[in-house]
Parts: sequence; structure tokens; C-alpha cells
Amino acid sequence: MTSGSTHGDEREALLDEIVRCARRMSYDGLVVGTAGNISVRLHEEIVITPTSIPYEVIERSDLCVLDLSGRQLDGRRRPSSEAPLHTQVYRTTDATAVVHTHTPFATTLACAIDVLPAIHYSIHRFGGDTVPVAEYERFGSDELADRVAFALKDRRGALLRNHGAVTYGASLTEAYDLAVLLEWLSRIYWQAKQLGEPRLLTTAEIDEVAEEARRRRYANEAAAIE
Repeated sequence: MTSGSTHGDEREALLDEIVRCARRMSYDGLVVGTAGNISVRLHEEIVITPTSIPYEVIERSDLCVLDLSGRQLDGRRRPSSEAPLHTQVYRTTDATAVVHTHTPFATTLACAIDVLPAIHYSIHRFGGDTVPVAEYERFGSDELADRVAFALKDRRGALLRNHGAVTYGASLTEAYDLAVLLEWLSRIYWQAKQLGEPRLLTTAEIDEVAEEARRRRYANEAAAIE
């Protein structure tokens, strides 16, 4: 893959990381078949998984390079049909990586609820005490991209009505971990609903957890500098 970028080593490592995560998608139960997609931003370019290629057989040569408007710059395959969603997230957030999944519990809840509430304190990692549900639009459409961007205005993840879920992060590792966490939170909420009305945490309780997480992160960063 030769897009003319001068960041060769960085690009090579990025391609390998995307392939590893793409292959994990099926193993971790985040997708079925060729559903879902992964992308990473590298400077003014986006590397994204292709359409219609099973994740377990994706190779580096299958990945596609786009600019921020969605125009394909490199790659022998066609990019994911959700390229508009990915490019819109990059244009409207500080995302470095985006993961879109069709996980069973997140998708189930996206068909039935308007917001995923604070069923567990780890929800703070998405930027608040809830995870929103973006209203339905056809997959691959600019309208869906706009809906998702709106839902992610102050969150790092969202459910997509009758569709799936999307997460983003400052790295592919963070975006992927949030995708796994979102499915876990969805499963916990669904299971709790089978027993009755779940007891939820308050906004103050989630804020307390978020503040403690920030304190520990700063302490770890300071220790690393020393």
C-alpha cells in the first residue's frame, strides 16, 4: 500500500494493528459475518476495513485509505459501506479510532430502549452516566452518519437503533475496549431487567467514579515521569 505518506513506519504498524483487531472482532463475538467495521485516523488520512471481506481472513492489502471527506486514496478493495459514519465521527470529534459492531445485546437494547442507563459504574468511561441511542437511518447513509455524530457529541459510544453500536477512542485499543465494554454493559442491563426493574447509579455516583479515575490516571502519569 503506497499512498504517498511520509510516515511509513507508523503506517506499517497501524495496518498490522487494524488486522489484529479485525480478526479479534469475530473471536470476541462483536460481529457476525462481514458486519461491522474498524478505522483509524493517521494524520489527514483514514485507514478502514473493506466491505464484504470476512474478518478472519482480512490481510493488510485489503485495507483501504480514505481522506477525511471519504474519497478513496489507496487500496485494492472497496471501503466499508459505513465509511460516511467513520469520516463524520473524525470530522466532529477528537477520535483517533472508530469501532462499529453488531453485538447481540447492544443491538437488542437498541431496538427497545432510548438510552442505556447507569447499570454499572464503568459507564463513566463513555463520558457520562448514560449511553445514548442514535435514531434509525439506513446503513451507509449520510443521515445515519449525522445521527451518530449528534449522539456522540459528548459521549465516546452510542447504540444505533435497530442496527448495532459504535465507539471511538484516542487509540484503537481504547476504541476496541470500549466496544467490548458497551456490549458487557448492555448484557448486564438486559439480564438485570429479567429479574425486575434494575437499581441504577445516580449521576453523582458516576461523577465520583470518574473523578477517582482521573485522579489515578494523573498519579500514574506523574509516577511515570519521575
